[in-house]
Amino acid sequence: MLELHKSYVIDDNQQPIAVQIPIAEFEKIEEILEDYGLAKLIDEVEEEKPLSKDEALQYYQSLKEENVAS
Repeated sequence: MLELHKSYVIDDNQQPIAVQIPIAEFEKIEEILEDYGLAKLIDEVEEEKPLSKDEALQYYQSLKEENVAS
């Protein structure tokens, strides 16, 4: 389990309003979440038929065109 070294930020009424953690721990949390999301995506598309090379190139080109238009 990931150990977190957290510091609480409190308001004038001594109520916790935020938490600070070291950047390395934050980056590790981001990595864990991205890996989890990627694994979920892989599971979701496991049954789909893979694209052929030409289909993949066409799809990639359409994504590039969408990004240019955005």
